[in-house]
Amino acid sequence: MSTHGAERTGRRGQPAAAGIGTEFVLSPEALSRLSLTGDRGGVVLGSDLRGGAVQLHLVRPVPSRLALVGGLYLAMQLVLRAAATGVLVVVATGRPAAWQPLQQAFADVAPATPAAGAGADPTGAPPPLQLRGLHPGPLPRASEDAPVLVVQDSGAVPQELYPTRSPWQSTAYVLPYLHPQVGGNATAADLVLLQRLPVGQAQLAGRLWRLPPGVVDDLAGLTDDGLIALGANLFLPMRLVTTPKEASLIGPVRRGD
Repeated sequence: MSTHGAERTGRRGQPAAAGIGTEFVLSPEALSRLSLTGDRGGVVLGSDLRGGAVQLHLVRPVPSRLALVGGLYLAMQLVLRAAATGVLVVVATGRPAAWQPLQQAFADVAPATPAAGAGADPTGAPPPLQLRGLHPGPLPRASEDAPVLVVQDSGAVPQELYPTRSPWQSTAYVLPYLHPQVGGNATAADLVLLQRLPVGQAQLAGRLWRLPPGVVDDLAGLTDDGLIALGANLFLPMRLVTTPKEASLIGPVRRGD
């Protein structure tokens, strides 16, 4: 998973190559006034500690996995921004009522005709956000022009419902907290996004991802809008930024749910 407009360092703090792409120089205040989108498969998630915008590539030309540790808010913000860039999002969840406002928001802005009904797309294109139960099933065909993000909201020890096997398809595991038996699919993810963790869970994160003690302490002391992104040659502390339109759907930046 690459980043744009942000310095990258290894997990132990060593410098690493910078992401190749557009340089963002906006402040967090400016970010809050924008509709945050990126190129295909990439979303602007927030700002680095110097105030520059950070773009993360969630869907790539190779099958990818993400782990989102901390709560439903983070997953919903990612879904909103991924769908806004043209990514087709499939959410498999045991709590559909929590996701319904997002599905309805995209249905409300979908093109419609009187015959097709409100929220229906007369072209026959699939809706940008689909909700499903916690059971396997066929997925839309993923391609560069139609990337797919599968969000699996199935608890702290997720079973593999939709294996990530094709290019331009990613699976994101929503972990409300870090469990010792979380499993390799999440711990071996290409990109891990960590919100604040209690001390015991922060120490578990340190063991799972071989983090130095200082980073473990940082995890336990993050603010509600704080986030640490981990990946191959990537260690990036950052801050989440929510636009007013997003806040009307998912509330203010927070950790939990």
